[in-house]
Amino acid sequence: MIVIKTSKEIELMQESGRIVALAHEEIKKAIKPGITTGELDAIAEAVILANGATPSFKGYHGYPASICASVNDQVIHGIPGEVILKEGDIISIDIGAFKNGYHGDAARTHPVGKVSDAALELIKVTEESFFEGLKYCKVGYRLSDVSHAIQQYAEERGFSVVRDFVGHGIGRQMHEDPPIPNYGAPGRGPRLEKGMALAIEPMINSGDFKVRVLDDEWTVVTKDKSLSAHYENTIIITDGEPELTTVVNSCSDSEVK
Repeated sequence: MIVIKTSKEIELMQESGRIVALAHEEIKKAIKPGITTGELDAIAEAVILANGATPSFKGYHGYPASICASVNDQVIHGIPGEVILKEGDIISIDIGAFKNGYHGDAARTHPVGKVSDAALELIKVTEESFFEGLKYCKVGYRLSDVSHAIQQYAEERGFSVVRDFVGHGIGRQMHEDPPIPNYGAPGRGPRLEKGMALAIEPMINSGDFKVRVLDDEWTVVTKDKSLSAHYENTIIITDGEPELTTVVNSCSDSEVK
């Protein structure tokens, strides 16, 4: 069942989203060759806790950390720890924050130092595919219109779209209905309504779309070891343009506690 959020619930989700955005800003500043993924995890957790929230991911089905940190061919759910980032890597950071009973969720992929043009193009197209899908996040469109737009944009540029993992509704629960694939034919699925809260998250590979889960039962990697990028925001369907709750707008550095 898709839960339609009230205006009060949306306000609470805006606050959770704001904290996610702040944590991403601090992570972005810290990413450089020589830092460990565990250190990035500590930075994000500190921001989340200082703003009166708790990390959505930590303890979720036993997940051991506050962020997901997925390097190079890791698609999602990379567990932060002692891995040291090096020049030329790319890293996808997924962050969730829970406050006042509601979650925010967003992901970004960053270059580490100087990276290849191909890696930069992958990161760029992944983000752009999100915004291509966002054009259809309006009342009256069907959910698969969003999915189709993401897939078409990425594949036309020579990339592939992960099939095994999808976006999701979000609110009181981290994962709510509806599941949101990043691929598929248009004109299918539920019609979008005002008050829907969705976490839309293209996961795009430079090679084939097939993935596998490592023995840690969390980390997802590309089967062909090609690079992968991830971009996600929590959005609210409104009467007009969709609202992104997990993007820093008026937040200044001074607001980071």
